[in-house]
Amino acid sequence: QKAELATLRVAKVSGGAASKLAKIKVVRKAIARILTVYNQKQKAEARKACKDKKYVPLDLRPKKTRAIRRALKVEQKFMKTPRQKTKASNFPMRRFAVTM
Repeated sequence: QKAELATLRVAKVSGGAASKLAKIKVVRKAIARILTVYNQKQKAEARKACKDKKYVPLDLRPKKTRAIRRALKVEQKFMKTPRQKTKASNFPMRRFAVTM
């Protein structure tokens, strides 16, 4: 594929036929398609290899945004200290019934 692209580029410089010039785009797309599949397979294999490891490589971690990555996890966010727990259980929210 790449050799074909090189010959087409040479033809472009030397003033080749219009059919060859039009073929450049098709060949480039074909190369891109092959590389995409190749890279996807490579990444999938890397994920499989690191599945049970403690640390995952940086490029396999979820990207998200910088702020989200640095934020606390949901469980950590809603954790309470032992003192907060006892206070909440000892003094629950009071319920009032309004009579008419």
